Amino acid sequence: MKVWILRVWENLRSGFWFLPSLMAAGAVGLAFGTVALDERVPDEWLRGLGWAYTGGADGAAAVLQTIAGSMITIAGVVFSLTLVALSLASSQFGPRLLRNFMRDTATQLVLGTFIATFLYCLLVLRTIRRAAFANATFVPHLSVTIGVLFAIASLWVLIFFIHHVAVSIQADQLVARVGSELLQSTDRLYPHDRAPTDVGPSTDRRIDAVVPGVFDREARAVDAPSDGYLQMVDIHALMGVAQAEDTILRVERRTGEYVVSGTPLVMVWPGRLLTDDVADHIRGALVLGSQRAPTQDIEYTILQLVEAAVRALSPGVNDPFTAIAAIDRLGSALCRLAVRDSPPTAHLDGEHHLRLLTPQITFPQLMDTAFNQIRDYGRSSTAVTIRLLETLAVVATFVQRSEDRAAVQRHADMIVRATSREPLVAEDHRAIEESREAVLRILQDPAHHEIS
Repeated sequence: MKVWILRVWENLRSGFWFLPSLMAAGAVGLAFGTVALDERVPDEWLRGLGWAYTGGADGAAAVLQTIAGSMITIAGVVFSLTLVALSLASSQFGPRLLRNFMRDTATQLVLGTFIATFLYCLLVLRTIRRAAFANATFVPHLSVTIGVLFAIASLWVLIFFIHHVAVSIQADQLVARVGSELLQSTDRLYPHDRAPTDVGPSTDRRIDAVVPGVFDREARAVDAPSDGYLQMVDIHALMGVAQAEDTILRVERRTGEYVVSGTPLVMVWPGRLLTDDVADHIRGALVLGSQRAPTQDIEYTILQLVEAAVRALSPGVNDPFTAIAAIDRLGSALCRLAVRDSPPTAHLDGEHHLRLLTPQITFPQLMDTAFNQIRDYGRSSTAVTIRLLETLAVVATFVQRSEDRAAVQRHADMIVRATSREPLVAEDHRAIEESREAVLRILQDPAHHEIS
């Protein structure tokens, strides 16, 4: 149930309609509330305020009509500016970055402000009564005054939105936003309390020792119900199923991987305990979707930065500065990941019995995701190549596990080999080789080999 709530919340946050709809509903409630207050409370106290509206019915109707008409017009302009920004971001940085624009709370608040003001004025306008006798006339002075205040606030919001759009479509700002999301994903999926340990192979051997030797032969598969990307895995729900049925579950796919309908998704041992009800509960703990989601997939956010860098390095764009900014953000995340341990692959119950095995992406795999494509597309750019090596040198000061140090050295060697075939001047090749040697010196420094 938790993963489904997270999925719904992620979809709501990534849409333009949810927050404006809430603000519109609030405007409807406020309109009924202020009109009811106008009907029950005398408005003599308003007349003492120099800025409050104290005119007649015709003037109040004209004010509200003007505000409502202008608000819906400005809302159309805001929608147009938003679509232009989305189109520009899609063509320049890639369609996967559109999600970051749609999640932008500021844009959603701006859209909601104009729609809410329009609805408020429209609902207050319908309550104004004109009659031949003065005592039958009703003018909601307080409501009209609040509508004028909303209009003034909406003008400030419009100015803010124009500034916000101009800033948000800048390449550095967009890269910084995705980089900040990557750091948040790092803190969420790789908490600070997990220090790295240099015992990866032995850990695997201990897991193999508690997994029954007949697991692969006697286990039965729970097949994927449909095609799609594995977006989320509810560990607690799977643990509950495994404990209730006294089984061991092994998730066959990592979050972010594409799953074909009918292929094994979870293996259950002993297989004889797998029933249709158990299979349905297991499928309910796994969320499949048409696209990857960043909730439990840190690789997805990394690929967003990689896509921005690769597009910037394309011949049609040729923008190494954006690529360098993306590399810097990737380096920040890798430095944090280097000093934290991966989530456990083996999950034990309260009695220390193995109940669940889940695949996890390792630090060397994350480095491959971050640097492989950028190295391939940026090998003809000396500035990008040197920045890659400089970033590796910074990451090298943080890595503590032997396999992580080997991954850093492997990437440094691959970068040099890739550029050695490019027609660069001798000085550029020399600078690249010096940057690689700097990485190797850091890796060979015994001070960086200690495990904290």
